[in-house]
Amino acid sequence: MDIKAFFDAEFDEHLDLVNKTREATRDAFVELVEICTDALNDGNKLLFFGNGGSAADAQHIATEFTVRYIHDRRALPAIALTTDSSALTAIGNDFGFDYLFSRQIEALGNPDDVAIGISTSGNSKNVNLGLAKAKEMGLIATGWTGKTGGDMVDLCDPLMIVPSNTTARIQEMHIQLGQMLVGALEHTLGLTKK
Repeated sequence: MDIKAFFDAEFDEHLDLVNKTREATRDAFVELVEICTDALNDGNKLLFFGNGGSAADAQHIATEFTVRYIHDRRALPAIALTTDSSALTAIGNDFGFDYLFSRQIEALGNPDDVAIGISTSGNSKNVNLGLAKAKEMGLIATGWTGKTGGDMVDLCDPLMIVPSNTTARIQEMHIQLGQMLVGALEHTLGLTKK
């Protein structure tokens, strides 16, 4: 294997996808920023959830909200539903893995909170059951996915679909979009330094 060629090919694929993602997600991103701005201004919270790498993204982005992104500012209410090992194992044991997020949304979610499900395929059953529970309870169900959007297309508004079939590239775009969301909300909420 030619490692230099591999290295260049990975970067080329990433750079190509950056531009495609910019075009494919711009409108949904703007809509999500508006929804989250209104929710946070009204005292609501953001709930992030996903599996594997998407679980890590949920934790990373929720932390950016509760700690800081670029500047020190007030903490913003965001929760990753992927961090409570007791809840995750109890729900998995007692109800099944499919209900990891819907049970937590039922317990922690309030109408007009924003549920942000993350799934590279759009077909993660536990993510989609979480989104369905969010809609049922009057939360705003949104999501980040890739490929064709999968079942999340019918569950999320807005839905940011990264136009790729490669999980690693989709995840790279999800973390960029997530960090951009934090940065944008710091501006719309008036939390950036002048």
